[in-house]
Amino acid sequence: MESSSAYTMIQCVFKGERLFDVQKAMEDIDIVGMTIWEVKGHGRQMGHIEHYRGLETKVNLLPKLMLEIVVPGDEVEIIVESLLKAARTGDIGDGKIFLLPVGDVIRVRTGERGKQAI
Repeated sequence: MESSSAYTMIQCVFKGERLFDVQKAMEDIDIVGMTIWEVKGHGRQMGHIEHYRGLETKVNLLPKLMLEIVVPGDEVEIIVESLLKAARTGDIGDGKIFLLPVGDVIRVRTGERGKQAI
């Protein structure tokens, strides 16, 4: 996929158990700046049933992690491929990757713009 924007924000929602593998995969391709969020949600699996003191409770918002990075458009595909390999378990609920166009990037401390700000 060719990005029409100079920069792309990659959001990857994945299982927490894959954090080490995802971080390692990003380091292996020289991605050092990233934000990781603790999030909750569900997709097609729609949660699960838990039992506590004899009561049945449906838990439909499952804990996940979300990685966010902004990269030049020409780096998107290698990053997506690395994330797919690192985050995939093969089980339902492995997550999603979202690609969003970003017009510019600005480093707050220095005012640098563009690739230097990443």
